Amino acid sequence: MLPVEAKEYKYQTVPGDLMKTRIYTLDNGLTVYLSVNNEKPRIQTYIAVRTGSRNDPPETTGLAHYLEHIMFKGTRQFGTTDAAAEAPLLDSIQNRFEVYRTLKDSLQRRAYYHQIDSISQLAAKYFIPNEYDKLMSSIGAVGTNASTTYDNTLYTEDIPANEVENWARIQADRFQNMVIRGFHTELEAVYEEYNMGLADDSNKLFNALMAKLYPGHPYGTQTVIGTQEHLKNPSIVNIKNYFKRYYVPNNIAICMAGDFDPDAVMAVIDKYFGSWQPNPNLSQPQYAPIPDRTAPTDTTVVGQEAENIYMGWKLDKTTPFLTDTLDVIADMLSNGKAGLFDLDLDQQMKWLGGGAFTMPLAEYSGFIVAGFPKQGQTLDEVKALMLGEIDKLKRGDFSEELLKAVVNNKKLQYYTAIESNSSRAYNMAFAFIDGSKWSDIVGQLDRMSGMTKQQIMDFARRHFIDNYVAVYKRIGNDTTLKKIDKPEITAIPANRELQSAFVTEIVNSKVEPIQPKFLDFDKDLTKATTKNGLPVLYVKNTENGRFSMNYYFEFGEESDKWLPYAANYFTYLGTDKLTAEQLKQKFYGLACNYGISVGTRMASIYLNGLAENMPEAMALMEDFLANAQVDTAAYNKYVGVVEKSRADDKLDQRANFSRLQRYGMCGEYNMARNIPSSKELKEMNPQGLVDKIKAMTGYKHSVLYYGPMELDELTATVDRLHKTAKTLADAPEGRHYTLQQTPQNEVYIAPYDAKNIYMVQYHNEGRQWNPDHQPVIELFNQYYGGGMNTVVFQELRETRGLAYSAYANYSTPSYKNDPECAYTYIISQNDKMMDCIHTFNSILDTIPQSEKAFELAKQSLMKYIATRRVTKMGIISAYNQAKQLGIDYDLSKKVYEAVPSLTMDDMVKFEQETMAKKPYRYLILGDEKQLDMKALEKIGPVKRLTTEEIFGY
Repeated sequence: MLPVEAKEYKYQTVPGDLMKTRIYTLDNGLTVYLSVNNEKPRIQTYIAVRTGSRNDPPETTGLAHYLEHIMFKGTRQFGTTDAAAEAPLLDSIQNRFEVYRTLKDSLQRRAYYHQIDSISQLAAKYFIPNEYDKLMSSIGAVGTNASTTYDNTLYTEDIPANEVENWARIQADRFQNMVIRGFHTELEAVYEEYNMGLADDSNKLFNALMAKLYPGHPYGTQTVIGTQEHLKNPSIVNIKNYFKRYYVPNNIAICMAGDFDPDAVMAVIDKYFGSWQPNPNLSQPQYAPIPDRTAPTDTTVVGQEAENIYMGWKLDKTTPFLTDTLDVIADMLSNGKAGLFDLDLDQQMKWLGGGAFTMPLAEYSGFIVAGFPKQGQTLDEVKALMLGEIDKLKRGDFSEELLKAVVNNKKLQYYTAIESNSSRAYNMAFAFIDGSKWSDIVGQLDRMSGMTKQQIMDFARRHFIDNYVAVYKRIGNDTTLKKIDKPEITAIPANRELQSAFVTEIVNSKVEPIQPKFLDFDKDLTKATTKNGLPVLYVKNTENGRFSMNYYFEFGEESDKWLPYAANYFTYLGTDKLTAEQLKQKFYGLACNYGISVGTRMASIYLNGLAENMPEAMALMEDFLANAQVDTAAYNKYVGVVEKSRADDKLDQRANFSRLQRYGMCGEYNMARNIPSSKELKEMNPQGLVDKIKAMTGYKHSVLYYGPMELDELTATVDRLHKTAKTLADAPEGRHYTLQQTPQNEVYIAPYDAKNIYMVQYHNEGRQWNPDHQPVIELFNQYYGGGMNTVVFQELRETRGLAYSAYANYSTPSYKNDPECAYTYIISQNDKMMDCIHTFNSILDTIPQSEKAFELAKQSLMKYIATRRVTKMGIISAYNQAKQLGIDYDLSKKVYEAVPSLTMDDMVKFEQETMAKKPYRYLILGDEKQLDMKALEKIGPVKRLTTEEIFGY
């Protein structure tokens, strides 16, 4: 057998593939997709496993998703100090869980769980939590994550280009030698993830839709996260059997896109994965075909959030023609600009909003439409509107130009996507999961280009018949939600100072260093001025025919609370020559996007798309800005849409917490409350809103451009098409939103009836930002609260199972003279609230210290900065961000140069001075009846806020 270095690896390519993808298959069946993109010295990796919740044993649903979590716990080589000594304890835990899941009596279960907890404490002496995350930090990986769906499980990393060998060595061990440890605390974290979904009515709606579309099949009978009952009664035996069956090389693909030599990468992959044994008996569970429906059916789910309706059709297994046609039809109905839903329903404000999307699955396809009612509208009326637009497809009541425009925009989306390593790798992963030929993926745009109007009509008539499923989401009390008391879990030790020999080897490994490239704002972008005196920031696109151009204004809603509403209203208007619908069709036909974006202290009028159409699209945009016509009827409908949207937001848990955060951090005057009242909206003359947009170009602004056009041609085009006054006014002054200081402990609580709380602890003592602070701030965030290999993650989730989502951050401002501030964030079960608070305060007041973890944080931060590349429009954005902070250089250069000399003492001193033993404002969204209010009152004065107060209406 030849050594891997001497092997010649055969691969397949497809002519016309702009990604130049190579597809290899090792002798053990492992599939490898490689696509080279040298823009930056990093590589996006996906490891795709062709299994998901579809293959969960019916008695332990949620298993695939839980295994995904367990894959971060280590192997016999890492995650433990002594695998041999640990093994019998892990076996004992496994055996006890098999008994525990059969017990029904609550007292017996509690007693038996205490045994599991006690043995877990013994096993935890050997467990080194988060060693996988330490490994990824040590090689400079970012974006460490994983996801599970019905048919697949994906593991993702974004690594430096010089760390392929270390990455492959780690992943090969992980996928061949996974060990199940830290089980009961991670199980509780998964249950917290489940809790988060309980308040999200869209989850209920989607699960109900799947149950009706795919009865008797796991797509319909099993959810990805599993049932409450199964999550509380897991089987480690089933997890191991599942892993052994599906986590095998002939069921997995490695997908990589970025800066590498494919031959060298294949040699490394073969070195570490080539001996992995396949499953010769690999098979997928088979299920009886789902009978086609012969009539519509519906069901209803209830919850606190806004009413809406989903409709779905089950279609056959994915084929190229089926996938292409569904994708095109989805965009013909709803593309955000000129689809049938967009123009006939959104533009006419016949509903609050909606959309259409495809659902390709391994065994079937699905097509979904969704709609939200406006005030006074029934869900059946929304359903009728959606069916009416689908009927237009059947009748051919749409233009050939729409079909052509959809295909052109698909091309633009594809060209944009392949600029991203992540998109490239993601596309490869899903081609593998779906079993698609790469030639079919590459040929998709050509096939779409050949589609005819008659094909669309025939397809719609054949498939979108009266055999749909409708799910009504109505407002009501969901009596199916059950509260489960928190288990008695003893916190396992974090063992921060322990480190396996494997991790030590990786940390100390030497690779050829990559040198950082920092922005030089005098060289990396061009500063110019048009003949009309407008400043221009220019970066040339040398890669493709895509452009982006902004008119950039240094004022926003702080200067005028009406500006965001004027920008939104503008989307419903036409000109003296074109209706609003015709205008949108023209932009969409040119594969160009136009809009107005309003932030707190900035605004932009933007145009982007295919560069060959820029002059025509720009002329169209300028004519619209100059000649937009008031439509009073449209404004009245728009006010109704705003009022309904506001009412719906008050029903949403995340929206409530967002408003509470803004109120708690800025007080009554904040961006959520600085809005026109309902009375003001109704009394506003819409001509005033049109005039506000037309007046924008009378203020000083600059032109930001990234694209292939030469600078001289750009300035000439701007001078010719963008007419401005000879003298432009200064930007209007605004009243800034101001972060409030927190001189004493206090609690702000706002009501929301859910099984969990959202909570932030916020501290601000008015410390002014200084660029010299930035190195220690970034290092602290890397060490303390920003990811999985941090103090917060370890203490709140890993050792105690208190939350699925928890982090902390020391925040720097976006503008000079604004203060720094600190905050923690967590979502947790109601009865865990005080445990969360006590734990956070403990690690704030006495920051856990580990020299090994500190050095890893430094190593990770340095490698990330060294391989980070700011390109394209990002260069211009970075320049403007630096300008806002009052600096004229790349701040990451200062961080990179200062971090190596920082010590643990420096970081601890910083934390003690800024966060430890400080007064905090506790912002809690939850139901008082389910919370320990007496304990909260001991923290500080409790201020009860109403929903109306945090929303301002």
